[in-house]
Amino acid sequence: MSEATSPEIQAQKHGAARVLRDWIVVIIVALGAALFVRVYVLQQFYISGPSMESTLFQNNRVLVNKLSYRLHDVHRGDVVVFDRVTTSDGTVAHDDLIKRVIAVGKDSVEIKNCVVFVNRKAVVEPYLDRDVLALVDPSDRCRVANMPILTVPDHQLFVIGDNRPESFDSRSFGSISEDLVVGRAFAIVWPISRISGL
Repeated sequence: MSEATSPEIQAQKHGAARVLRDWIVVIIVALGAALFVRVYVLQQFYISGPSMESTLFQNNRVLVNKLSYRLHDVHRGDVVVFDRVTTSDGTVAHDDLIKRVIAVGKDSVEIKNCVVFVNRKAVVEPYLDRDVLALVDPSDRCRVANMPILTVPDHQLFVIGDNRPESFDSRSFGSISEDLVVGRAFAIVWPISRISGL
């Protein structure tokens, strides 16, 4: 009787080994696909500061399309995540910042009494907070009330946060290279009550 059950036991062992092997392959493929998507296609970013209020708030999470700018150019008005590299005492630090593209290479940018002009035309900015715009003191409204005209170098971007009084952006550190752009933020995915496109 032991001879009769021996092939059945071996078949069960091979079946169990095959199921285990299949699950290991599925897990490896799934992890590989997830890693590929995160590195090359989509990534979630966490908003940790007030610079993009009232479009994005602290603790919001956004999805960023990393493939977008491999297929087309950056456009004015896009909300982008970029790598800001700083050095302090020989230490290099990388910070991911999120800002709105105001101007692209070869555009002229100027700020007059908190109004942004690109190529000498006032930019219509419906995303700015109306309560902040109503403040009397220009420095309370936008921090940098006036900025002389400048031309954005080719392959550079001029980026500003939607919360003008609280944003550290191109008004302070200048334009950024297009090469530093991680991708285009296109959707708020957290909290659930804020799920929407950008």
